[in-house]
Amino acid sequence: MQNNDRSAATNFPDWHGTTILAVRKDGKTVIAGDGQVSMGATVVKGSAKKVRRLAGGKVIAGFAGATADAFTLLERLESKLEQYPDQLARACVDLAKDWRTDRYLRRLEAMLLVADKDNIYTVTGVGDVLEPDLGVAAIGSGGSYALAAARALLDGDLDAEALARKAMGIAADICVYTNGSLTVETL
Repeated sequence: MQNNDRSAATNFPDWHGTTILAVRKDGKTVIAGDGQVSMGATVVKGSAKKVRRLAGGKVIAGFAGATADAFTLLERLESKLEQYPDQLARACVDLAKDWRTDRYLRRLEAMLLVADKDNIYTVTGVGDVLEPDLGVAAIGSGGSYALAAARALLDGDLDAEALARKAMGIAADICVYTNGSLTVETL
């Protein structure tokens, strides 16, 4: 059974297992992603790398959703970043426009969390390019747990990377689709 309604909350097959968290604190930006991929109640892989560096290391991107779709979007984002160097917002908006209007891209089932040294954006296939108010954003199955944990820890003494690792650990303790095998990239 396939769901073709793009407005449905769960538009993906029965694949779960991504938590991506971005934290910006004290001049540092971190994106952390867990490594778990599950199909139903089965863990298919525990060490997937869902966080990548782009634009010669100036941009970090994490993805949730179908891997092939996410790689297609990351390639498109990379080309937008080449077209608009050092203009992450413009590249993300241009990608979101293409994603929403292109017949092929419109069918891709993924989300991106993208950051440079100054900004964090959530980019979706419905045309959203969202910048968080507090410098913390998350996507994926355990995203709401990681986001809540990170926001609760934001006023503490932890630096951006330690905060992201702690919040991801909390999410992994709560969400059965999230594990503690992290990929962490810092700018």
